[in-house]
Amino acid sequence: MSTSETTSAPAPGTLRIAWLPGDGIGREVTAAALGAARPLLADAGVDLVADEHAIGGAALDACGDAFPDATRVAVAGADAVFLGAVGGPAWDAVAPERRPERGLLRLREALGGFANLRPVAVEAAFAHHSPLRSEVVAGTDLVIVRELLGGIHFGTPRGTDGVAPERDAYDTMRYREPEIVRIARVAFALAERRAAADGRAPRVTSVDKANVLASSRLWREVVAGVGAAEFPGVALDHLYVDNAAMQLARRPASFDVVVTGNLFGDILSDLAAALAGSLRMLPSATVGADGDRVVVGIFEPVHGSAPEIAGQGIANPAAAILSLALLLDHTGHGATGDALRGGVRAALATGTATP
Repeated sequence: MSTSETTSAPAPGTLRIAWLPGDGIGREVTAAALGAARPLLADAGVDLVADEHAIGGAALDACGDAFPDATRVAVAGADAVFLGAVGGPAWDAVAPERRPERGLLRLREALGGFANLRPVAVEAAFAHHSPLRSEVVAGTDLVIVRELLGGIHFGTPRGTDGVAPERDAYDTMRYREPEIVRIARVAFALAERRAAADGRAPRVTSVDKANVLASSRLWREVVAGVGAAEFPGVALDHLYVDNAAMQLARRPASFDVVVTGNLFGDILSDLAAALAGSLRMLPSATVGADGDRVVVGIFEPVHGSAPEIAGQGIANPAAAILSLALLLDHTGHGATGDALRGGVRAALATGTATP
């Protein structure tokens, strides 16, 4: 199922995105973000065209597939993908291979998005919303770079054997060296860009469990090699994942760019998101590259679908607006992205908030 605001070919001044509202509050928060961005882009001479397509539970209900073929074709031809949220209790009884969340994994695979970027910035004026003391969290400005297409989420063999009460289940954490090389390059390059933008000393913290896991020992060796050979100006340190979790809570403002694998990144990025006081305030981007070709990026708020408040007009669109700002950065409209971020900061400074 898909709908579109227009079926005409994009004009030279057109930004065409695949809009995937998804489930729950996904539609209302992404619609609010599009509404905020459209006049700003129009002032810059850019026509924002959002072609809507189904994903997740909405797609499952409409056509029996959480990532329909029509959506697959549409996202591949877009300038970028703007996603709301997927999933909810309504689909808890669906078989695991058909669940709404599988649609998201298939979307990432289809577009080759192997790097998930989770920026966490805590404005001093907003630090009192954090569960940590203001003096600990104020000034936090970090990005977690999570590898998305490898590790235990995709490793084989996996499955469940035997019959109750003697069953056993198993998953495999597996990383190939090229997968580690490409995510390390993303992290180091990002640290360089952040340093160039604000004068900071670039630093990457690589997180693993090299004292226990063979895959982590390879991870550490390869990340160190990429840093030494290609990014000698970027400082690199290594932390075990348990220590990294503790240090993110103790001294979050000391981190710059954190790079880690799929499982550890899944956990640490949510921990880091809590530093800002609310998941509903944080954006994310999924990007990658295929040789010299940059793949279509996926931009989405960190929060879930929150079906319990859907349709009530009380969902916070800040994370969706900030995700759209990342999309604009990625597609060459950084000035408009900065304007959106400035608008969110201004609203927070006035105390404006949703229930």
